[in-house]
Amino acid sequence: MSDLSPLDDSGSPVEKFEEFLRTKGKRLTTERATIVEEVFSDHEHFDADQLVARMSQRNDRRRVSRSTVYRTLEMMVEAGLLRKVARTDGRDVYEHDYGYPQHDHLICRQCGSLTEFPDCVSEILEEVAVRHGFRMSGHRLEVYGLCAACSKPTRQAGRLPGTV
Repeated sequence: MSDLSPLDDSGSPVEKFEEFLRTKGKRLTTERATIVEEVFSDHEHFDADQLVARMSQRNDRRRVSRSTVYRTLEMMVEAGLLRKVARTDGRDVYEHDYGYPQHDHLICRQCGSLTEFPDCVSEILEEVAVRHGFRMSGHRLEVYGLCAACSKPTRQAGRLPGTV
């Protein structure tokens, strides 16, 4: 979770997804709407399997298949509602892209924790892009290292994890 506050975008995520699906000649099914609602019910990072597990624990009658979840997540990325963030263990995790400000991530190589922080490099990247004649449309910054908890010296050797 982060300190980033949601933006006030017009239209709910379900409405935005329905609009996107229409451009692709598809319709918003009950299952797809249920997935979007579940995804946007909180702002935690999640992977597809975690979402499947969360949805299987629902007590209502709106069951959704695993394959529908996977396909819908990919469409939500394409629609600009979600963004994938690569983890150090090779799993992709998803986060909200629609309705939240641009931000970047610190990713711990040891425990896999994700820490969000407000975008602070856009101006620098725009300068670099202009210098190279590149037209920038966005960026993604993922900084890898060790979080505070994993950086604490070990008791045995008094060394930082990952150092020799």
